[in-house]
Amino acid sequence: MNELSVWDQLLRHYEDTAGRVDYEAWSTHHPQTLSRWLDQQSADTDGREDHLAHWINLYNAFTIQSVLTAYPIASIRPTLLGQPNWIAFLRFFQRRVHRLGRKCYSLEQIENKMLRQITGDPRIHFAIVCASIGCPLLHNEAYTPDGVEEQLEADVSRFINNPAKVRFDPEGGILYCSKIFQWYKADFIAVAPSLSAYILPRLSGVSVPLHEPQIAFLPYDWSLNQRMSS
Repeated sequence: MNELSVWDQLLRHYEDTAGRVDYEAWSTHHPQTLSRWLDQQSADTDGREDHLAHWINLYNAFTIQSVLTAYPIASIRPTLLGQPNWIAFLRFFQRRVHRLGRKCYSLEQIENKMLRQITGDPRIHFAIVCASIGCPLLHNEAYTPDGVEEQLEADVSRFINNPAKVRFDPEGGILYCSKIFQWYKADFIAVAPSLSAYILPRLSGVSVPLHEPQIAFLPYDWSLNQRMSS
């Protein structure tokens, strides 16, 4: 696997600590740097940590590349006659246009096969980013084999302790959480008895209630996770 410094430097330069990306500046000043780096990547990995770091980096890099190619856009979910264009939206994830060597992958393949199926690690849902505000915050550094476990734990904590993504109403007995927990419920309950059993022990300042709380899913914001150039 090639040196991560190029990808790491691009993230640090064009992304802020709130996970917002300056696509305008990136598309203007270094539109080909990311593409050249991706052209040098392969599907080969060496061990679990290397596999996790490599494919998370690739998913996020290919997503950003797709946005840069289409930029300016307000969302990865386009509209048609004022309504969500679901066909175009699905194509964003399902097109096999991301080349690694002689094989092309879709974002869906990377997520579901290379990460979910092979690793069985639900923490990847707090690391891979679809370029929307409703997504996890994009990590402003490259994932590395040596650091991926610590990075993933930080991602989980940051997501669950973000009130825009998770919050608990103890009086009402309601756990409000991102639709990511709804869409990938099977992944979380594969490692915990319930969604609340996965979330609440990781939510700072909250005592785990005696009774299972009601789950309510928050609206998902598909707006581009964009930082405007200064």
